[in-house]
Amino acid sequence: MSPMNMREDLKKYYDVVVVGGGHNGLVAACYLAKAGKSVVVLEKNNYIGGATTSQKTFPEFEAYLSRYSYLVSLFPKEIVEELGLTINLLQREIASFTPYDSKSGLLISNCSEEVSKASVLDLGFGSSEWEGYQKILNMQTRFAELVWESFLEPLKSKIEWEKYFGDNGESALWQAMVEKPIGELIENHVKSDVLRGVLLTDARIGVETHAHDNSLLQNKTFLYHIVGNKTGEWRVPQGGMGALVKELFQKSLDLGVHFEVNAEVEKIEEQSVLVNDGLINCEHILLNGAPQLLQKLVPKPIQKQYDFLPSEIVAKDGTAFKINILLKRLPKLKADTSPEDAFAGTFHINQTYSQQERAYLESIEGEIPEIFSCEMYCHTLTDDSILSKDLNSKGYHTITVFGLDMPYTLFNIENNTSLKTTVWEKFLKGINAYLEEPFEGCIAVNSQNELCYECKSALDLENELGLPKGNIFHNDLSWFYAENETDIGQWGVETVFPRITICGAGARRGGAVSGIPGRNAAMKILGK
Repeated sequence: MSPMNMREDLKKYYDVVVVGGGHNGLVAACYLAKAGKSVVVLEKNNYIGGATTSQKTFPEFEAYLSRYSYLVSLFPKEIVEELGLTINLLQREIASFTPYDSKSGLLISNCSEEVSKASVLDLGFGSSEWEGYQKILNMQTRFAELVWESFLEPLKSKIEWEKYFGDNGESALWQAMVEKPIGELIENHVKSDVLRGVLLTDARIGVETHAHDNSLLQNKTFLYHIVGNKTGEWRVPQGGMGALVKELFQKSLDLGVHFEVNAEVEKIEEQSVLVNDGLINCEHILLNGAPQLLQKLVPKPIQKQYDFLPSEIVAKDGTAFKINILLKRLPKLKADTSPEDAFAGTFHINQTYSQQERAYLESIEGEIPEIFSCEMYCHTLTDDSILSKDLNSKGYHTITVFGLDMPYTLFNIENNTSLKTTVWEKFLKGINAYLEEPFEGCIAVNSQNELCYECKSALDLENELGLPKGNIFHNDLSWFYAENETDIGQWGVETVFPRITICGAGARRGGAVSGIPGRNAAMKILGK
């Protein structure tokens, strides 16, 4: 949203100040304004949306890419219904495609079990491989059915949750998902290096972990990828992520929320916010940003007064590497799978179980992995509305790539550009191994004869979006239960400062495009 959409002069008092105009802040603002609160959203950028935005990434082309985040699974239907939103999430006919030699690939369909089964059987591990895969999928669905609704409720203790699973005859499921490394579950049920790798990627998106990590970070990451709306299916937002933001922004305006862009907050006190040298007084402050910002924005005397310990919210390295690409045509594959099927779902490259293990070990040794483990999908095969009619008629498409094992510490100001080039070349080598023609020959070219692609390292994500160490979740993802006694009965958005609440990805049960911490923060303030 552009500054032209902003309205009225900034007042000196609001019931609630929301710091940061990402989607969670917009969700919170809608709920609070709907309840009769006066709300202002302060955004440091000249647009609303944060990481959840669509942008004309390549200026010469009318293509609006979901630049930083692109698929939706965790946005609850309850929020859509309660706020009266019009959001259309489209199903991808293909869930994933994973080429594993020059002529073959694993194709998992969202619409045809027959197609998926035949492709799994082609892996050569017999019917037990399909049965094991189905067992895991059924366990995922059952787990989601048991926990999903709790994401919009106050936190319960781990003991209460374990008893709840036991009472429902699912003690073994609890052990497999919550107590033991997810690698055990995967290895116990499927044998193929390829299929194991497809399952493991959901446990490693954006985080530095591995299948048997004793911290169980991989388990938490896995759960966030499989519980959304009790199905875990990742869908395409029609119109791109910008459509979601536009809908929330318009709803906020309709409810009377005031917005200020180019408004970088300089200081947060208990009942006031200093922005652009002006002071806004308020009853509550919602921080729709990383919890680490509290150390920067809250004055030291107030931090000491409430025994605030910044060391407790130090960000872990983000490992995501993102590439946005505009294609003039889809490339032909060596496999007999059509490009329309291969690229519509999640296209895995170098993501077998063993390849991910090697890449992880190399990255923690401070090296760029020899191979680039990544996955991609083509938004426009499901939703072509983000392209102009002209580009659609010419067969253009967008590709979004998400890479693993590229931790923040590998990049710095001096090497960022050169290392991004190195990773880009590794990406091309990886994808070209499975194509009949060079991928780069299919990329759109601008008037300067430059290929239309951009790479974003974890360092870029920190600099452009304020993500600490490029961590797309702000911190390690939390469990769905209270991890200490003080959190029991809380919403997971509280801070040590009574009137300052976290409503971004760094809240408990935050992360991804969900709106959950935004709603939960509003419920906290409203005393629900």
